[in-house]
Amino acid sequence: MEVNEVIKALAALGQPLRLKVFRALVVAGEAGLNPGTLAESLDIAPATLSFHLKELVVAGLLTQERASRNLIYRADYRRMNALLGYLTENCCQGQECLETAAITCDREGISP
Repeated sequence: MEVNEVIKALAALGQPLRLKVFRALVVAGEAGLNPGTLAESLDIAPATLSFHLKELVVAGLLTQERASRNLIYRADYRRMNALLGYLTENCCQGQECLETAAITCDREGISP
């Protein structure tokens, strides 16, 4: 990722409501969610949600697809992973981070 793309993505996620929306779409997986379902589940006014969805799409963190009369929003996992990769590229001076590995293993139920 280019630095400007990283800054745009982090700025978008730096707003609490957008972070909440993004996390909900990450949980939803590849099926994604339509704005009505998302607004109802997060208790967000539709107009407010629309603004935040647009910002996340512009930042490259969400994709938008028309399915008949509905819009479906999905987290862009490729971009999310690219952002995480950029942030951790030089982690621990290129050495494996034991704490990070232990946390990841705990979440996935495997031993380090």
